[in-house]
Amino acid sequence: MGEVSIETIPVSSMSDKTLNGFIRKNALALKASEAKLIVKLLGRDPTLTELHIFNIEWSEHCSYKSSRKILKKYLPTEGPTVILGPKEDAGIIELCKRGKDRYGIVISHESHNHPSQVVPYEGAATGIGGNVRDVLCMGARVIASADPLRFGNPFGRKKNYVKYVANAVVDGIAGYGNPLGVPVIAGDVYFSESFDENCLVNVVNTGLVKESEIIHSKAPKNSEGYDIIIVGKATDNSGFGGAAFASLVLDEEEEEFNKGAVQVPDPFLKNILIRATEDVFRVAREQSIELGFKDMGAGGIMCSSSELCESGGFGADINLDKVHVSMENLPPYIIACGETQERFTWISPPQFTPTILKIYNKDFELPNVAEGAKASVIGKVTKNKDYILRFKGDVVCNAPIEVVTKGISYDRKVKQLKRKIREPKLREPKDYNKTTLQILSHPNVASKAQLYKHYDREVQGLAVIRSGEADAGVQAPIPGDKVGYALTVDSNPNYCRIDPYLGGVAAVAEAMRNVAAVGAIPYGMTDCLNFGNPEKPEQFNEFVESVKGVSDAAKNLFLKGTKKPVPFVSGNVSFYNESVSGKAVDPSAIIACVGNLKDYTKAITMQLKEKDSLLFLLGPRKDELGGSVYYLINKQLGANVPKIDYRLERDMIYSVIDLIDKKLLLSCHDISDGGFITAISEMVLGGEADGKIGAEIGISNMGNSRADKLLFSESSGFLFEINKKNINKIKPVLKKYQLKENKDYFIVGKTTNDDKLIINNENKKMINLKIADLRKAWTTGFIEAMK
Repeated sequence: MGEVSIETIPVSSMSDKTLNGFIRKNALALKASEAKLIVKLLGRDPTLTELHIFNIEWSEHCSYKSSRKILKKYLPTEGPTVILGPKEDAGIIELCKRGKDRYGIVISHESHNHPSQVVPYEGAATGIGGNVRDVLCMGARVIASADPLRFGNPFGRKKNYVKYVANAVVDGIAGYGNPLGVPVIAGDVYFSESFDENCLVNVVNTGLVKESEIIHSKAPKNSEGYDIIIVGKATDNSGFGGAAFASLVLDEEEEEFNKGAVQVPDPFLKNILIRATEDVFRVAREQSIELGFKDMGAGGIMCSSSELCESGGFGADINLDKVHVSMENLPPYIIACGETQERFTWISPPQFTPTILKIYNKDFELPNVAEGAKASVIGKVTKNKDYILRFKGDVVCNAPIEVVTKGISYDRKVKQLKRKIREPKLREPKDYNKTTLQILSHPNVASKAQLYKHYDREVQGLAVIRSGEADAGVQAPIPGDKVGYALTVDSNPNYCRIDPYLGGVAAVAEAMRNVAAVGAIPYGMTDCLNFGNPEKPEQFNEFVESVKGVSDAAKNLFLKGTKKPVPFVSGNVSFYNESVSGKAVDPSAIIACVGNLKDYTKAITMQLKEKDSLLFLLGPRKDELGGSVYYLINKQLGANVPKIDYRLERDMIYSVIDLIDKKLLLSCHDISDGGFITAISEMVLGGEADGKIGAEIGISNMGNSRADKLLFSESSGFLFEINKKNINKIKPVLKKYQLKENKDYFIVGKTTNDDKLIINNENKKMINLKIADLRKAWTTGFIEAMK
């Protein structure tokens, strides 16, 4: 093994007790057994820099040491819509073919949970920043964001801190994303006491790239002797240990220390960096120069440079003295592993290096944008497959590059958690008007307009359907072309708390329904899997069951017109979302789905469009109120989580897509949180709560269940509006998918001239509410939660 020229740490001769004390003193997250494995792999004791390197590379965040085997075993990652699967900084899903080339939607899905709980503004902002870099690094133009968020109970015992975190996270997302000019087109928010001590801040970003112009996260072929260039902000000690911090249980006693592991955002520098980087793309394409390019995120220079070189089959020799820094006397492990924001790493042929340096340092004047910012050559790609770091004349790291990047793997134990759950015996509501308003004002259902308007939804001019106007956001990413894509994010933590497997299934099904509801064909997905401590068998079992559910749904709902699974092209696992008290978050498999629209002008929203049109319910109402908002307002959880019938779900999804493609639907909304009553209320109100068309519904033919189960069950389905004259065109499409009237679909009512929502059961008027009353309930619930 390679030799070093500085003092090593005598790990091999330390007792476990002494070694654990050393590890704690030096802010490492390694176990004693892992430190001793490093000795075995290197054939000698490690330097302190090498210990920090393996501390990061072997974290859950970087190595996926608990999850990798499970993900590889279950998740489908290949298919005809995949241009690039989950092996680089971001995945790529086909958008369209134009001439000899294909356009792809680049998508990355990450979490920044721990940082956002400790320093919420900066944590959320840098979460957006890292994800934007992941998409940009594929050679893409970044075009959109989505933000699935989970916060604690805003009315519970920790309400003050919960509200502080929630508001600061939203401010951080807006404060970073708006200056970058990246619109937020999708997202969701759930509140639950499960997230009191561990919020979840997940981020999705998308971009547009031609397949022929993809830049890969690896050193190109024959790149021995190529330069390793770092670009961006001067390295400091901010964010040091961030990857390891993300792989630990949060401890309130160490809050001040943990704040140092959170990076400092600079969106204005990032804006210039993006423009300069796009200019590098342009010149490199003009000159047919092949480059390697990678975001500098977790593990900083060390992770990005080692992964770039190892992926290409090379080694690296780096001089840390050539790294531009903003602080004196930084030790080599901080320079190598610090996670200072707004940085990238390039692998460039020497003849192109002056061009890169000129674009960043001269043309875009990075040194004048931020003190110390610039592009610097720090090393070379080497033929021998060693990873060497030099500092002040010494070799501080010398290890086989494959050993550095390979990571480790654990076979975690699983144990079924015994859940004491049952269906409550609730009396039927005496006042359905009151219950309806309670559901609409629940913060998990209420309008998120206040949130959406905090973000810039119009920037870049690509918006077709904005966040909040439908079940998915829609963009037209290619100017002058009718092709569009839809984006949504989904997961219900209450379902997952009751049954992690069924919760995973439901998340995939709802994500696919949501893109279908605007007329888009599901083409691909990403996942962000947020769970507790993988070292605890019960919590790891929740992870495994959720992944199985997600996998089974993807494999059984199919790409349209095939029997191939809907593929996952990117994703993230976030473990240790647990407080020191042992309380873990509800299992949260959050799914993003990208849908394809051949003609974005056919996309529809959820708002009712015409008076005297017909309303169809697609999907029978079942006794599936477990985890429902109806149960939550009655302080119950329940047991009967919605179960997905794969055949019916496929037929519903793809029939709706066909109907929208044929321009036979006026509006459409999926049925999920709050059930039928929420779906029809939101269709009456519309995304901006400015609806003026009423509706009259009859529920007597929807089934034999009690009225509250028909109205509030969250069984999967759709509610859509049609022009009466098209009824004989619609029924044959439903019949084609073997959907039967009064079994699988129901004509339940009509739109009206009145400013009311009326629900009848036989001849009894159960609900009679003015649109103004619906509006007041729906538009105030979220505001109250955040106030």
